[in-house]
Amino acid sequence: MARGRIIRGVVLAGAGLSTLLVAACGSGDSGAGSSSGSGGGGGAKVAFLMPDTGSTRYELHDRPGFEKRLKELCPSCQPLYNNADGSADKQQQQFNSALAQGAKVIVLDPVDSAAAASLVNAAHSKGVKVIAYDRPIPDIKVDFYVSFDNEKIGNAIATSLLEKIKQDPVPSGSGLLVVNGSPTDAAAGLIKKGVHSAVDSSGIPILAEYDTIEWKPENAQKFVSGQISRFGDKIIGVVAANDGTAGGSIAAFKAAGVNPNPPVSGNDATVAGLQLIIAGDQYNTISKPSEIVGGAAAEVAVKLLNDESPETTGDLFGSPSKLYDPTLVTAENLKAEIVDKQITPASELCTSEYAAACQKLGIS
Repeated sequence: MARGRIIRGVVLAGAGLSTLLVAACGSGDSGAGSSSGSGGGGGAKVAFLMPDTGSTRYELHDRPGFEKRLKELCPSCQPLYNNADGSADKQQQQFNSALAQGAKVIVLDPVDSAAAASLVNAAHSKGVKVIAYDRPIPDIKVDFYVSFDNEKIGNAIATSLLEKIKQDPVPSGSGLLVVNGSPTDAAAGLIKKGVHSAVDSSGIPILAEYDTIEWKPENAQKFVSGQISRFGDKIIGVVAANDGTAGGSIAAFKAAGVNPNPPVSGNDATVAGLQLIIAGDQYNTISKPSEIVGGAAAEVAVKLLNDESPETTGDLFGSPSKLYDPTLVTAENLKAEIVDKQITPASELCTSEYAAACQKLGIS
């Protein structure tokens, strides 16, 4: 998924970071350093450990955003990147490898938020700083947490969906399906909390709810298929926690011959999710360009390397945090928020299958 994003000059962790002395960044491990930057080899190593390849965002957006900003702020620093492919055991091996290679800061997006507490303890015992990224680590205090505000995301997608549903009379006995994210992901728990903050007081009942193992769309599809058999047309909406679970939910309705399917929420503004919105199958998503949080994590890492305190928006689970506000996207503002802001180009969204629908929305 090659995107033509243009996100320049993002400075999210406090003013003046770009003037940090390179020498301060390059005072870390003297082993295999980077040859780039004004200081040459010997730069401090900063690990960036992502959880899975199920979402293309980590390779295409988070990693480039992090590495670009790290190089800008600390040319002699050396990034160490790894992806755990959804395995907590593999992530533990990668974390231990980063420690063995002399990483001074580790940015960790945990596969299993509870299991990650032991990783943080291992790092702290060696004097290594840990930045929790995207997914928090609730059971232990980390040195910093960087993310979009996941609780706000849950509230926003559910509130938007409910407003859509309530445009028409709600039939007696009807209700929602709630398709949450992975039960091992603390960020999914925050999204779930935000969803319930909107749904529980809405007057519209939840017919069934499911925590999607490993965030896999096929697991969401199996759950929704079972509920279609159980509830049929009593299902008037699906609050799905991300675009993958939304896509699985929509596939279940299509397989059951339900056309049109009821409104379905999403999150992440993936190309697939945006195309489903363009086609009218998915109702909303959340735009949160992950280059932003990737760059912010690099800025926090450099601050920690220099024994400085990063700017916060408060504490979460006892850890200093910087949370960014999400942007809700529906068909009404997709062009303005996604295409016009050059987050995803029209050429990538409006392939032949979606060309006519794009024209109806004024996207070209």
